[in-house]
Amino acid sequence: MRGMTNKLCKSPSDWREGRRLRAWELYQKGWKQTRIAEAFGVTRGAVSRWVKQAKAGGEAALRRRIAAGPACRLNLEQLKHLPVLLSQGAEAYGFCGQVWTLTRVAEVIRREFEVVYHPGHVRRILRAIGWTRQKPVRRASQRDEAAIQRWRSEDWPQGEKKP
Repeated sequence: MRGMTNKLCKSPSDWREGRRLRAWELYQKGWKQTRIAEAFGVTRGAVSRWVKQAKAGGEAALRRRIAAGPACRLNLEQLKHLPVLLSQGAEAYGFCGQVWTLTRVAEVIRREFEVVYHPGHVRRILRAIGWTRQKPVRRASQRDEAAIQRWRSEDWPQGEKKP
């Protein structure tokens, strides 16, 4: 973007932003909107919209903005209270075992605050309050720990010695 003034030389975050800033600069130099549209290969309506935005909000109005996304459905008080609820343990809410999975936390939020979250979104809430989800260890119910230890100490070393 040769010839841009110093105030516009903050590097644009993407090429579209750069195009809008350059179009605004050309408009300020006296170019007609039709000519700017032809130069950039865009519609006159697009250039008109850019000029209108820049007149209302200055150069900052042409900069790229990241969408904020939806607001959290839990208020600050509820977010502060959630660790207290989780610290009681999963069994206090009728779950088998003390592991907090995303599904379990989503269920506690639904029960306590009457706010429904998909379990996949609960991870963000847990991160915000300084917690992490836990994955339950999946093991067969018939598992015999003594037999496994015996196999590891006696049978496994024997198998390694054979070619």
